[in-house]
Amino acid sequence: MSEVGLHIRDKGNGRPLVLIHGWSCPGQFFQGQIDCLHSEARCLVPDLPGHGKTGNRLPLTIEAAAEALHAELVTREIFDAVVCGWSMGALVAYAMIERFGADRLSSLVAIDMTPKVLNTADWQNGTLNGLTADLNQVFLNAIVADWPKLPGRIAGRLFADGLTSKPGSRELARKEIAKADPVLLRPMWASLTAQDFRQLLGEFPVPFHLAAGCRSQLYGPGVHQWHEENVPDFHLHLFERSGHAPHMEEPDRFNEMLLKLISD
Repeated sequence: MSEVGLHIRDKGNGRPLVLIHGWSCPGQFFQGQIDCLHSEARCLVPDLPGHGKTGNRLPLTIEAAAEALHAELVTREIFDAVVCGWSMGALVAYAMIERFGADRLSSLVAIDMTPKVLNTADWQNGTLNGLTADLNQVFLNAIVADWPKLPGRIAGRLFADGLTSKPGSRELARKEIAKADPVLLRPMWASLTAQDFRQLLGEFPVPFHLAAGCRSQLYGPGVHQWHEENVPDFHLHLFERSGHAPHMEEPDRFNEMLLKLISD
């Protein structure tokens, strides 16, 4: 582990599997993948800036996260990795590829994510709640003051709309999210909502897999269609009983998908 960089859990042996978490949901949200796959893969699970054990020791931006992650891959001599980014984690992976290329990757999995979060007049494949730059500024202004109310709302939106989640899963997610520091989360949210990776995805250099929850409360079928029409070597994996977190909601099937990619 770096003294001043990302905190990374490094467990297992085999082909490298890099699991990059989402906003407010640090590396332990991939515990189900670590437990299942560490005998088949070397699981590398960072806490991104502003999250978990990395905290505030790096600049609180997607770009800084991408640079720090790449530095860790270089230090640990990681090649031929399957990189899996959930939500914000996918943006970190894109930013890393944009800056450093994809020589260390064999494929990428994005979990329920769009290349551009904010909606505009000519882009309606951002969040399903219609988040725009103006509405986002209202949210940014409220994150710190309203934080006591937000973990429950964030946790609720992770899971499938209209289905009962596994008992205790939402409360566990809420408790873990509530441990975060909103002062650190705010600039990370500002950074992630400033990103636009449509051009990069249009010329993506490695096989691209989108694992999408059919009952996601964040992103809809328009996002899936955009990827199908624009991303080369694209593979869509739909999870019928999942929302924004198929790796937690349908872990057996999700882990089977990762295992196949690791084994290829």
